[in-house]
Amino acid sequence: MAAAAEAVTEVEEEQVVNPWEVSAGKGGIDYDKLVDQFGCQRLDDALVARVARLTARPPHRFLRRGLFFAHRDLNEILDLYEKGEKFYLYTGRGPSSEALHLGHLIPFMFTKYLQDAFKVPLVIQLTDDEKFLWKNLTVEETKRLARENAKDIIACGFDVERTFIFSDFNYVGGAFYENMVKVARCVTYNKVVGIFGFTPEDHIGKVSFPPVQAVPSFPSSFPHLFSGNDQLRCLIPCAIDQDPYFRMTRDVAPRIGYQKPSLIESRFFPALQGENTKMSASDPNSAIYVTDSAKEIKTKVNKYAFSGGRDSIELHRKLGANLDVDVPIKYLNFFLEDDNELEHIKKEYKEGRMLTGEVKQRLVTVLSDLVARHQRARAQVTEEMVDVFMAARPLPNMFG
Repeated sequence: MAAAAEAVTEVEEEQVVNPWEVSAGKGGIDYDKLVDQFGCQRLDDALVARVARLTARPPHRFLRRGLFFAHRDLNEILDLYEKGEKFYLYTGRGPSSEALHLGHLIPFMFTKYLQDAFKVPLVIQLTDDEKFLWKNLTVEETKRLARENAKDIIACGFDVERTFIFSDFNYVGGAFYENMVKVARCVTYNKVVGIFGFTPEDHIGKVSFPPVQAVPSFPSSFPHLFSGNDQLRCLIPCAIDQDPYFRMTRDVAPRIGYQKPSLIESRFFPALQGENTKMSASDPNSAIYVTDSAKEIKTKVNKYAFSGGRDSIELHRKLGANLDVDVPIKYLNFFLEDDNELEHIKKEYKEGRMLTGEVKQRLVTVLSDLVARHQRARAQVTEEMVDVFMAARPLPNMFG
């Protein structure tokens, strides 16, 4: 999805969270303040249990561990589903780099779980136009990157009979564009500046972009999929920095005759150096990429992953690790499936019986296995498969 501007939303001094910039204050991101400021709702244990009951499968570890932690009207989606009504999923990616890092995979891994659990269709937007507007890239390069990124997305295992992937440069027009114009007429310049922080120096391409990301929330933007089903509800899994787009969308939707989209929102995936730094394509050592070799993963984790362990073994045995700042523990929280093993590692590490090197060793194994599986799946994705996923075609079994 989005990514790129100088807009700022300050939760407290030094904390900045918006679709283009995320930087933490000294204590890391304050998610409670973010929820209060954005006006979304906390995702509580009762909702997680309800998802498990309705899908008849265990909740994803991202749900169990509060990594997807906030929502907007998820309860309404579940109410409808319980009555036998379906919905569709919408997520996306801004294609600005050749390879995805693990943070990019988070929404797709979770969306894959939602698609499988609820058996619903999915639209995935590749905002190649946005990357042209914000980055120093040509149109041709953003379109190429969109296709390359589509291969990594397809490798996550999405159901081709329920999934439509589109790039804006290739798809925008017709009913999609009509909805963009309807949204644009409802949002004043003052309003968009208030939401996104645009400045007089920003070109009008940036100011005009938000409707592009808004309208996949409306089923009428996809007549080849949802013709005659304009009131179908939409659920958007995304990181919480995307919330401003959909606050705008939810405000406009009733005014143009559509349902408000619902959201389920995640915490941020930290850089290897910790939550106060940013994963950056200009610093390959700030993140684990899906193209990394097992050797590269081992080097990055051992050399760069910020540790909450103590300066000496003696001190560590005495005081234990500070789990609040320990990046290997945060990464295991995302990617180690076994809850019991995770809790065991946390307990032993916190109480000083387990050393940083041992925790990092386990993380290297988990990440190496994950990345190797992804690379095998990616190698199976052909250009013809990309063409099928990106073809504007009916999906006859999308609710089957």
